Amino acid sequence: MKHLKKIVALTGAGISAESGITTFRDSGGLWEQYDVMEVASIDGWRKNPQLVQRFYNDRRKQLQEVEPNVAHRILAELENYYDVTIVTQNVDNLHERAGSTKILHLHGELTKARSSADPDMIVDIGNRPIEWGEKAPDGTQLRPHIVWFGEAVPMIATAADIVAKADILLIIGTSLNVYPAAGLVGYADRKASIYLIDPNEVSHSGRDVTIIREKATAGMEKLKKILIESLNN
Repeated sequence: MKHLKKIVALTGAGISAESGITTFRDSGGLWEQYDVMEVASIDGWRKNPQLVQRFYNDRRKQLQEVEPNVAHRILAELENYYDVTIVTQNVDNLHERAGSTKILHLHGELTKARSSADPDMIVDIGNRPIEWGEKAPDGTQLRPHIVWFGEAVPMIATAADIVAKADILLIIGTSLNVYPAAGLVGYADRKASIYLIDPNEVSHSGRDVTIIREKATAGMEKLKKILIESLNN
């Protein structure tokens, strides 16, 4: 069997925004409605856990109302031609619903909850709300399975190893402003081809990067042609 080249896709809020997922950073986004440190930090959880719980229950409800878009679906389709792994900063499940099979969530998952004491005690909850007073198996309050500001990113070393093995690195809809995720590009092999899809100016560490200045859906349609044509050369 012919060896499939490895694609690693780093995805951020921009890929899900076109599905209708509200982002923090964009104009009219969540940061204008909420102080991010109140709803997306460990200190915010300690200060007002019920507010944080409601915030993520609302995010989970919103997730039921949206669908994967063309960009998600093209990434899944590329598995027919390449060995594709997605490393996403997003907490939604749109990559899974589009059909991608290898996905690493750096910042947790909306459809899961976990113990307040043991980060490895994780429970699938689907789209339902977490009730205040609802307990994990260890008796502590269930909390969203989200990596908040002020918490370690437990999957970052695994993600770095994945990026280091990429023949082709895709950067889609992420500002590369939030560390440690932003540092992942630096782990890419010098011989790896790097493509960046974003409508905005994005810093990319001085690497040789092919930039497609489009939103995720239009950009992925262009990139799909490039990647499939390259297989025939």
